Amino acid sequence: MEWHPKPLDPGMITLHRRGKGEPLMLLHCLGMSWRFWDVLEPLTDRFELIAYSFPGHHDTPLPGHQYGVPELTEQLRAVAHREGLSRFHLMGISLGGSVAQHFAGTYPDMVDKLILADCTPRYDDDSRANWPVRAAAARKDGVASLVPTLMKTWFSPNTLAADGPNVRFTKATLEACSGEGYALACEALATLDAREETTRVTAPTLILVGSEERKSFQDAADWMQATIPGSRKVTVPDAGHASVRDQPDFVVRTLRDFLG
Repeated sequence: MEWHPKPLDPGMITLHRRGKGEPLMLLHCLGMSWRFWDVLEPLTDRFELIAYSFPGHHDTPLPGHQYGVPELTEQLRAVAHREGLSRFHLMGISLGGSVAQHFAGTYPDMVDKLILADCTPRYDDDSRANWPVRAAAARKDGVASLVPTLMKTWFSPNTLAADGPNVRFTKATLEACSGEGYALACEALATLDAREETTRVTAPTLILVGSEERKSFQDAADWMQATIPGSRKVTVPDAGHASVRDQPDFVVRTLRDFLG
């Protein structure tokens, strides 16, 4: 895979802010949008939920070039400064979790508390090799062609069989995602290595991982817990990769306990 990352324009980002209280910045997973976090709406009684869509996802335009997680970190920093956010809680899942840990290790003074859900600082070699293949499939046949396989890993069998609103939202959002936007994010994940930044995280950290999550993510959660001083790992019961959407009530309760 040829790799030519360029900086990302913070001007392309629109922040969506709901609620009042301490700011909680939310970074979604691959193929989703800022609406992924609607299930955390109960937290708006004590927190301001702040979310946006990654480049080429939903309401954020395509950047027109490759980018990596470091570029996403710098874009987030620029957007935060633009909005007067000097310090905030930060939560990310999957792609968003990888960005969150990179950001928290790069700009520790900006992060109050950190939540990392179903993510890794670096994918294993097999996964790294597969990301360009997935990018090519998204460009050729659209993200919808990947949905049947993705849904089996994103949700537990019980949740998937129930086919509730969270499953339907996720499926529809993936199907609507730009093939090029998805592919560019795949290429960013192929190059991801935030292990050094993770060692520099100083914020109190909560690590969430679905009970039905793949072994590589379970191993990553254990590594992050061992690497980040004082971090706490919580297994989300009967949940797959999209644990926040799989078991939102459990996640909301856990976040209330952690954030205080």
